[in-house]
Amino acid sequence: MKVQCRANAPASDLTVLGETAEVLTTRGAMASAPVTLAVSDRVALGIATMFRSSTPSGQVLDRFSRTGTADSAELLDAVRTEQGYASAEGHAVLHCLAGWVRKQLYLKTTTRV
Repeated sequence: MKVQCRANAPASDLTVLGETAEVLTTRGAMASAPVTLAVSDRVALGIATMFRSSTPSGQVLDRFSRTGTADSAELLDAVRTEQGYASAEGHAVLHCLAGWVRKQLYLKTTTRV
């Protein structure tokens, strides 16, 4: 299923780190955090921008960072692959991007008429 980001520009690295820390802290404090508690569209683009590269998974993230659109399964696969090579902080940021994808899928399936 395609997911689309409404933001026109990615968030800065500093904004990405700040918002992901806030989301992870809030989610961690809840017994059962809702799927809708995720990073913003700008931060999702910023995360993709941080991890784009010439590798196959990096190319998926690059395309998403430029177009704001991706196949959800492809994007989640790219996130999982990149998490295998990322630092602990990078892994957490990518986890937030995966959460953003799951939020988009949830919203698409619950708003269908």
